[in-house]
Amino acid sequence: MDADLRELYQQVILDHHRKPRNFGPLTAPDRAAVGFNPLCGDRIQVQLMLDENDRITDVHFTGEGCAICTASASMMTESVQSKTLDEAKQLFHGFHELLTTGDDPGEVDLGKLSLFAGVREFPVRVKCATLPWHTLTAAAENREEPISTE
Repeated sequence: MDADLRELYQQVILDHHRKPRNFGPLTAPDRAAVGFNPLCGDRIQVQLMLDENDRITDVHFTGEGCAICTASASMMTESVQSKTLDEAKQLFHGFHELLTTGDDPGEVDLGKLSLFAGVREFPVRVKCATLPWHTLTAAAENREEPISTE
C-alpha cells in the first residue's frame, strides 16, 4: 500500500472509530444479533429494521470494539442502508474476498469499504473488520445464538 493510500486508510478508520455512524440501539428492531471476537475482545450487536421486501430501512450497532471493528461496523451500516438483505450479503462477500485474498470483488462496488484492503496485511485484524459483517449476516438470518470469529 502506498503512503497516500495508507494515510487515507488511517484517517477514515480513525474518523469512523471516533465518530461512529449509526451507533446506538434501535427502538424496535425487526432483527438483531450479537457477535464476539475473543481474540481482540470486540463485542457488538447489529440491529435491523426491514420493510416488506427485506430492504434495510435502518441499521444500527452497539458494543465495544477496537478501532478497526468499530470503523468497519460504522462503514457497514452506511453501506447497507436501503439495500436488500441479498444485496447486503453480496457486499459482504465482496468485502470478505478483498480482505482475505486481495482479489477484486468483481461486480460488487465496495466504494469506501475498499480502503480496508490494507487490513489484509495484518491477518489477525481481518477478524476485527469482518465481525460486524458476520453479525449482520446472523441478524439477517434471524439467528438467536451469538456468533464468534473463532
